[in-house]
Amino acid sequence: MITGSPVSSGFALFEAALGCCGIAWSDRGISGVQLPEGTESRTRARLVRRCPGAEEAVPPAAVKAAIDTIVALLRGEARDFSIISLDMAGVRDFDRRVYEVARTIAPGETLSYGEVARRVGEPNAAREVGQALGRNPFPIIVPCHRVVATGGKLGGFSARGGTATKRRLLAIEEAHAPTLPLFQSAERG
Repeated sequence: MITGSPVSSGFALFEAALGCCGIAWSDRGISGVQLPEGTESRTRARLVRRCPGAEEAVPPAAVKAAIDTIVALLRGEARDFSIISLDMAGVRDFDRRVYEVARTIAPGETLSYGEVARRVGEPNAAREVGQALGRNPFPIIVPCHRVVATGGKLGGFSARGGTATKRRLLAIEEAHAPTLPLFQSAERG
């Protein structure tokens, strides 16, 4: 347990249904979320690499509320992450647009990579959507696990455990791949 007063930027580890997770923040909002890496020390090390300069600290109230929301979602409780502020400094414009669309996907729902591409105005960019989601510094808050491939396939997932972790997150939310028509246009995703 960390003691002391909250700081304006830093990181903290917390326990959730998946294991030890991490969260980082700045004055602008959440700057990173780290899913479990197998051990607390590996989770901490990965978060520190992704958020250089962040120091372990007591999370301020808004960050504590974000942690509580993540923990509740991972217990299977539907939660709304749309009010959580994100620090997207350094996030590419295309990635930002993808994350904004992904944040509109409700727990228990999914969209295909191709549908996300259409919603960001780049209908032929399903592969790029997948790459942007692979770089997602805010998993769970930006629910990249809710974006699936066409035909009911999961697609990839960059967190430890890969698609098994994605499948577990979707199961927690009781999400199902969308029912897709038998014949579709030839799109990637």
